[in-house]
Formats: sequence, C-alpha cells, structure tokens
Amino acid sequence: MREKLELIERESLDQIADCQSLEALDKIRVASLGKKGQLTGILKGMGKLSPEERPKMGALANEVRERIEGALADKKEKLERDKLNQQLDKEWIDISLDKKQARRGHIHPLSQTKEELEDLFVQMGFIVYEGPEIESVANNFDALNAPMSHPSRDKTDTFYIDDTTLLRTQTSPVQIRAMKELGAPLRMVCSGRVFRPDDVDDTHSPMFHQLEGLVVDEKVSMANLIHTLDVFIHEMFGQDMQTRYRPHYFPFTEPSTEVDVTCHACHGAGCKACHGTGWSMELLGAGMVHPNVLRNCGIDPEKYSGFAFGMGIDRIAMVKYGISDIRLLFDNDERFLNQF
Repeated sequence: MREKLELIERESLDQIADCQSLEALDKIRVASLGKKGQLTGILKGMGKLSPEERPKMGALANEVRERIEGALADKKEKLERDKLNQQLDKEWIDISLDKKQARRGHIHPLSQTKEELEDLFVQMGFIVYEGPEIESVANNFDALNAPMSHPSRDKTDTFYIDDTTLLRTQTSPVQIRAMKELGAPLRMVCSGRVFRPDDVDDTHSPMFHQLEGLVVDEKVSMANLIHTLDVFIHEMFGQDMQTRYRPHYFPFTEPSTEVDVTCHACHGAGCKACHGTGWSMELLGAGMVHPNVLRNCGIDPEKYSGFAFGMGIDRIAMVKYGISDIRLLFDNDERFLNQF
C-alpha cells in the first residue's frame, strides 16, 4: 500500500505541475482526491491491513492528501493570477491625461448672471434670502392676494403635487417667508428655479429662473422703485440703456408696471432683432406691495409700504449677452457654452 500511495502522490504532483488551466486542474483534483478518486480507493482497503500497519498507512495517506491539496492550492492561485494578468493585458484602460488636451470649465452664463445680479443688489443694501422650490399653495397664491378665480391657479398653469402643495410658479413666496420671519423694515432679494407648464419656444420654458426683490419700510414710494430699477439696469447693461414703464396688473402689487429696455443690438434705433421697435422683450414686472400682502405677513400697511420687482434671470442673460433663443441656455451645447 505504501508504494501505491507514493505512486499516486508522484503522478498527481507531476500532473499538477504540468497543468495549464483551471478546468484541467479541477479534473486532477477529482481524479486524485474525489469520492471515486485514487486516494479514496486506496483508503477503502485499509480494513485489510493488520492492526499494526493500519495507523502507519493512515498517517501516510493523510500526509499524501495534504501534499496534493497544497500543490493544488498553489497551482490554482498561480493559474488565477496568470488568467487575471492576461485579462488585464487585453482590457487595459489608459487613465493618464494629456494636459495639453485638458480643458478648463467655466461658470454657466445663467449662473454667472445670477451671481452678478445678487452681487449688484447686495451692494445696494439688499440681503439674499432663500426658499424651497416645493411650496405651499398658501404662500404661492393665498398670501400673495391671488383671487381664487385667478387663471394662474389653474392646473393648466401650475404644477400641483397635491391640493395644498405645488412647484413654485414664482419666487414671490420667498418674499412672504422673509416678511413673516424678519418683519419690517426689510430689503431682500431671492433667486432660483420656478416652474410653469409653458410650451417651449424661443422665449418660454417650463423651467426657468427668477430673481425677485422686496423693500418694505416707512414712506417707500413708486419713485424709490423706479430709481432702484434704473440704477440696476444701468449698472447691469450700461448707462446708455433706456427704460420704459407700462401699466400692468399683478394681484400682489398696486399699482403695477412692466419694464422694457432698449434693444441690446441697436440701442433703440430699430433693427431686425427688435422688429424695428427699438425695444427689447419685457424685462421685469414690478409695483407697490399690495396692503393685503403686508397684512397677510403681519406687517401694518398703515405704517409701512413697500415695492417689489421680479425678473427672469434667463431673460436678463439673453439681453446682456445678445442670446435670441432661451433653449440655448439649457441645451448644454459646448459650441454655445464655449463662447462664455
């Protein structure tokens, strides 16, 4: 039996050494150590040995098994390592970076315009106040004096989440939050994304950006509003930019106005960009804060008055940079963005 065990060991170790694949190695394992393998067959004959020989042959068989198992484990590790190296050689990825081809990013024109607007109003004494994009109907409509019959409340004009919650249609509810928290006097601006179910065209998008401003104090007048907006427009677009104030209606301001600016391309002379009118698109809406809005926020309208204004940051960017189509701001086309 000793000779048979030594023969099995030699043959198995030789086969393991010459093996070139994991599949072949597993066949060697089964042939040598499996339930029907050579070593198992030898051990089944242990009962025929004398009591003196039986423990000696059992110990030798265990040693043979351990040496074969050790050789199998070492060979398996080597074959797996070789297989991985071959795979890495075939599937390598060059993660190095050619610095000559690397391009630096830059601020998106919308973000740049937003930062410029906020910085400008901060220099004029305003604070920047933030609010959520998911807003309550109470803050978005009720506190802003919007009648229940106002078309902006329709589901065709507003993205409702449920009966009391919506995606804000304007940044005006942030003014409500600021007045309720900070009271009066107050001078603040807020900016961010707003949402309306508008059809997409060159000047409209279902998601766009607004910046709103609010001043509440004693003896605030329409003259203060016009002066503030004129300073803003001249600082943002240049001293030669002219403004035009047209009467309008907003539920939360009275009186209300829309503000136009002269065409960025012809500066009022009339050209193709402005269809010969000399005026660009409507830039912003503004007005004196309605007494009901102040009252809804716990501010005494007999003591305080205020003005508010709201503008599309997208439209400000379009006027400032001469962009004719709002969709360019959201397409992420590098040919467009690299111009900034």
